[in-house]
Amino acid sequence: MSSLKEVKNRISSVKSTQKITSAMQMVASAKLHRRQQSIEGLYPYQQQMNNILTNFLSSDIGEIESPFLEERKVKKVAIIAVSSNTSLCGAFNANVNREFTEVYNQYKETIGADAITVYPIGRKIEEFIRKQSIDYPKSYQSLSDNPTFETAHELASQLMDDFLAKRIDQVILIYHHFRMVSSQVLTTETYLPIKLSSLVQENKSREILGKYQSTSPQYIVEPSVEELIAELIPQAIRLKMFTVLLDASTSEHAARMLAMQLATDNAEELIDDLTQQYNKSRQQAITNELLDIIGGTFK
Repeated sequence: MSSLKEVKNRISSVKSTQKITSAMQMVASAKLHRRQQSIEGLYPYQQQMNNILTNFLSSDIGEIESPFLEERKVKKVAIIAVSSNTSLCGAFNANVNREFTEVYNQYKETIGADAITVYPIGRKIEEFIRKQSIDYPKSYQSLSDNPTFETAHELASQLMDDFLAKRIDQVILIYHHFRMVSSQVLTTETYLPIKLSSLVQENKSREILGKYQSTSPQYIVEPSVEELIAELIPQAIRLKMFTVLLDASTSEHAARMLAMQLATDNAEELIDDLTQQYNKSRQQAITNELLDIIGGTFK
């Protein structure tokens, strides 16, 4: 059994650690609240964009054509993996690393490593990729900490230009989708070429259509359908990139808050156990001293 001094020092150490985890939990909670406010501010614009796309696609305008809809044989692929810049967020980064490895190896077997371009967003995935001796064009750590529409617009435009120039044939996204504070879902999806259904939140769009109108509107498009599509779809693609970055950032803060809350609770349980152990050891020491005193009186 540990000495009283050792147990007391350990209790003091655990209490200090508990203060740190509790403070980190509060910081993560504040950052999560700000990210949720950003998503709530983005939602009306995204909802209206989805509404327009849904109404437009459900009207009788004929077949829609766009270079971003073109599905061709995959010879070159880009993989975008989004992680955090810091740790202490549970299995958040480990899940991204594992999913990236699976996707990367899958394409490596079919088209070869030279045909894969990796875009690591976040220091943790960047370090993981560097350890695997995988090259990447540049660092995108700033997109993980503070995603903005301008930086998302820049990255999305670069990917769209590469896709149009046929320097890449497919873009894959790996990120955490934020559902609620206790649920962040690791998602792997195709970013380019797009499927129009992926740009529309089908369930919410149906609710919007059912609430505001009973039939799909009949559009008169000027100057032409092609010009409208050429403007509307790229905007939706750029918005998708910004939404993904916000989603991943919100998921990171939620995961860190939960991890720190769990660590704080575990520290509290450990303190209770150590305190009980300390009291038992102290009581045993007092009992032994009393027995020595009583035994000495009869000599």
